[in-house]
Amino acid sequence: MALSPRLDLRQTQSLVMTPQLQQAIKLLAASNLEIESFVAEALDENPLLKLGDDTRESGEPDAPTTDPAGEEHSSDPGDGEQALDLEAADPDRDYDTGDADWGASSGSGSIGELPSLENHSNDDVTLAEHLESQIGAASYSPGEAIIATYIVGLLDEAGYLRDNPGQIAAQLGASLEEVEDALLLVQSLDPTGVGARSLSECLMLQAKEADRYDPCMARLIDNLDLVARGEFSRLKRMCDVDDEDFADMLAELREYDPKPGCRFGTDSERAVTPDVLLSEAREGGWDIALNEETLPRLVVNRSYFLELREGAADKESRAWLKEKVADANWLIKALDQRQKTILKVSAEIVKQQEGFFRQGVSELKPLTLRTVADAIEMHESTVSRVTSNKYLHCARGTFELKYFFTSGVGSADGEGASSESVKARIKALTDAEEPKKILSDDKLVEILKGEGFDIARRTVAKYREAMGIGSSVQRRRAKKLAGI
Repeated sequence: MALSPRLDLRQTQSLVMTPQLQQAIKLLAASNLEIESFVAEALDENPLLKLGDDTRESGEPDAPTTDPAGEEHSSDPGDGEQALDLEAADPDRDYDTGDADWGASSGSGSIGELPSLENHSNDDVTLAEHLESQIGAASYSPGEAIIATYIVGLLDEAGYLRDNPGQIAAQLGASLEEVEDALLLVQSLDPTGVGARSLSECLMLQAKEADRYDPCMARLIDNLDLVARGEFSRLKRMCDVDDEDFADMLAELREYDPKPGCRFGTDSERAVTPDVLLSEAREGGWDIALNEETLPRLVVNRSYFLELREGAADKESRAWLKEKVADANWLIKALDQRQKTILKVSAEIVKQQEGFFRQGVSELKPLTLRTVADAIEMHESTVSRVTSNKYLHCARGTFELKYFFTSGVGSADGEGASSESVKARIKALTDAEEPKKILSDDKLVEILKGEGFDIARRTVAKYREAMGIGSSVQRRRAKKLAGI
């Protein structure tokens, strides 16, 4: 077959994201702190941008809000121009949020009610300080407390004990049995897994606290080298489980913290500033507004623009000025559209989770990103970006928007219940326990099924662990020590 040159004409379609569209997507997912940094850089790079005063200048967009009827108000300077729209959705679509009486039952003391999440910063606490504060109440004798405190001082930053108990006994002039008892005490402290002498022991301690250290899990933890090499078929045979159980066990194992001590002595908790404010309206229903303290108030410096325009004599200067004006106007519109989108998503979340705002977490419904996206005619990815690092403040506290998207478990009525409502019920049951009548995970399953929740024992254990609730043995010991 002879080779010869030829020309071909092809027609293809491709989606090209402009730099401005890419930047708009980043702004949508950015947190308050990231927006603040971005605006600071923009002010440095563009002399035509400036921060607006508390009283907004004419032409500057106001912070969008929704009234009890769900109607959005904003004085966008670009009303006659095409608004920035990432997903071809109408940015001025009204919110059909209804007239539910929000916050009417916000009293404390109801079952399933979450405590208010106060926003504060804590000073850094080292691992040793955190553990030593627990030793006094958990030790059975002053001697045990002294040895336990000494062991705590030997832990590395990840929480592991690298010294041999026999060496510690020789250094302290204590018996090996006393040192081992003190080590068991350290290993019972929070966070679970500290005091371990190997990764396997660290994971074993966490599995035992979660009441999931059965023979199958024990074999899996004893063969972490096979897990690392990905020899799952061999592990399934060794553990004598099917594919579903093995996948569940592996998922649980990956949820454990291999370095529990690293949670302390590093970054302090940052204060959370809410992006969205939810309050009860006088006429009934609710008011949803963006927190203006978090909104960058950018405007075009018109006086400086006029001054520069008069002095722009050559073509290059005029082109530069035109580019800067366009960049400034685009950024102002992009930030305004970001605020509208946050408000739109928040309003739909409030509408979908009416039970939560009325009665608390026990009424939190299963909710997916797609449900909200379909309701407000936006793309699911846009809703995902909007709910990242964004917080809503209401009478019940401050919550990340992601909090309201929960998976569901089966229920007798067929509608399902959110995982958060099940967690709240588990917490209420364990809080109400008597020291002599501690509920096992099997008993919790029995009670929950009697209340209409179709839930497995392994799921109960997973939820309990996620809330930091110890096993039945640990709770019995803790309540005994507390004198409850």
